[in-house]
Amino acid sequence: MHQHTDTDPATSATPAAVVRRQYLASAAGDLQALRATLADDVEWTEMAGFPLAGTYRTPEGVTSAVMERLAADWDDWTAHDDTYVTEGEHVVVLARYTATHKATGKPLDVRVAHHFTVRAGRIVRFEQFVDTAKVRDAMTP
Repeated sequence: MHQHTDTDPATSATPAAVVRRQYLASAAGDLQALRATLADDVEWTEMAGFPLAGTYRTPEGVTSAVMERLAADWDDWTAHDDTYVTEGEHVVVLARYTATHKATGKPLDVRVAHHFTVRAGRIVRFEQFVDTAKVRDAMTP
């Protein structure tokens, strides 16, 4: 029988495991599971120049202002996390966004970096770094 340990990524409170659960929930479209990874006082910042640029607060605020809007404007929006760099409560993830813009039909495939701060098993801060020109290109007919 499988024993759950603190190293089980499904239950671990390590910063990298919490961040990984956020990506898995996002990819599955499970906004309830995604909100469970976010602190009540989360500050989630989408980069200046990105269509959703700004800082969003509360788990519900983040999912309604970011994930639900991405799903409305893009087909198959996915953040593919591939490299994790961790130091204490900081987790930097190198990733790739792929999607197709619904209005233009143009594909997006762009590298991104995400900086998470995790405390007490929850994401308290997120900052996005992305080539916003590539995102805009996909949105421009």
